[in-house]
Amino acid sequence: MSSSPPAVSLPALRFDNVTKTYRGGQVRALGGVSFEIAQGEFFGLLGPNGAGKTTLISILAGLAKATSGSVSVHGHDVVGDYAAARRALGVVPQELVFDPFFSVRETLRIQSGYFGVRNNEAWIDELLENLGLADKANANMRQLSGGMKRRVLVAQALVHRPPVIVLDEPTAGVDVELRQTLWQFVARLNKEGHTVLLTTHYLEEAEALCGRIAMLKQGRIVALDRTSALLAGTASTMLRFKLDQALPAGLAERARVTGRIVQVKAHDAAEVEQILAALRAAGCQIEDLEIGRADLEDVFLEIMQSEPAAAEARS
Repeated sequence: MSSSPPAVSLPALRFDNVTKTYRGGQVRALGGVSFEIAQGEFFGLLGPNGAGKTTLISILAGLAKATSGSVSVHGHDVVGDYAAARRALGVVPQELVFDPFFSVRETLRIQSGYFGVRNNEAWIDELLENLGLADKANANMRQLSGGMKRRVLVAQALVHRPPVIVLDEPTAGVDVELRQTLWQFVARLNKEGHTVLLTTHYLEEAEALCGRIAMLKQGRIVALDRTSALLAGTASTMLRFKLDQALPAGLAERARVTGRIVQVKAHDAAEVEQILAALRAAGCQIEDLEIGRADLEDVFLEIMQSEPAAAEARS
């Protein structure tokens, strides 16, 4: 008696050659984006402003329609099977959107009702507690600070326990406490099996949290790999120091300068010595010299400054 082949798990999210154009095709926001996210992944979608990240998420959430291509959530097409796709998805948007006439608890009860979820008080209480909203449960939404409103947006996205969580710049403009609280809770949900798709400009968050990362530039995927592989593929050494003077011309062209902090990449020990020798020869008085590994921000800038090219997904 032959045994049945093992069941193949559907991807949590699938983007198949997604394009989006405006003005009759004159403006291209997305140009054939294709990738999959496995169930249970913590996946990062990175790119500069205008790269197409929010457009892609809007298509996923049903807020915009792709010009061509398809998107599915757990096998449910977001157009042809939109109801099932929406139930499997929880989206935290960039914008602060709220109804000023309800309290926090009422807002979450109403959101539960949108998805037909009854008797949800225990989970609502858990969300309020884990997101630091317990003492604001009966406060009116318009009385909350911007950071507290963003916590409510996160709770709204999670209130129907979606298997896929999409976080679009969730920590933009919020305090350190919220960032830590949010990531602890989301990391817990991910360990419990929820798939997470994150867009963020805080690249240290993506490096710490995401197992795989895709990078968008001008509506196209220019990098798609495991986070560790992306980090391994760039210059392995980064010099960081403080400087009040102008850099020598040869170093200024390749350095990243943020105020007094200068970062210069080097590929090996010999190049480190060359950089230090050039600084000494120019009479530069450097402070707080550190020699460390390149981080995801270094990788991101290196990729964004190179020519756009399609990237093949690797496991």
